[in-house]
Amino acid sequence: MKLIILDRDGVINHDSESFIKSPDEWVPIPGSLQAIARLNQAGYLVVVATNQSGIGRKLFDMATLNAIHQKMHTAAQQVGASIDAIFFCPHMADDNCDCRKPKPGLLQEIARRYDVNLKGVHSVGDSLRDLQSGFVMGCIPHLVLTGKGEKAREKGGLPPGTQIYPDLAAMVDQLLDATTPEYTTAN
Repeated sequence: MKLIILDRDGVINHDSESFIKSPDEWVPIPGSLQAIARLNQAGYLVVVATNQSGIGRKLFDMATLNAIHQKMHTAAQQVGASIDAIFFCPHMADDNCDCRKPKPGLLQEIARRYDVNLKGVHSVGDSLRDLQSGFVMGCIPHLVLTGKGEKAREKGGLPPGTQIYPDLAAMVDQLLDATTPEYTTAN
């Protein structure tokens, strides 16, 4: 099984410091949904793992999160893309749960659901915590410079071997065509 794990905000859609709180605020990053379609065409199952502390902060409720995700699924389907599943953490940082990235709980759940070892699975995020949660599970870390990615690169401390791309489309180009040198490696 070919599996890839994507963060949502800042990777698939534009991020916001004040959270994505409604379907109207969910806007895809140009080329991201088409990149997911290309992954699907290459035989990848695409899974999203996302922190959604806006629920814990009472900025939006589960019905709203479901509506946001429905908009994402619909937009993806319109370009021939499919997101197999969405795993999310609704907790705030001080809730000290096991599912909030950088802890690996969401990825452990993905491994259980698909009965797969995540060693060697590609994990794409725009923040250090996205990369850390995958790295401890053996995932190959990929940082995109959209969303919080530029700040994460500047701050440093990325897991060894992190590959860095301008956006998800460039990451997918490199993954599907290993002859295209579109990335740099941290460390």
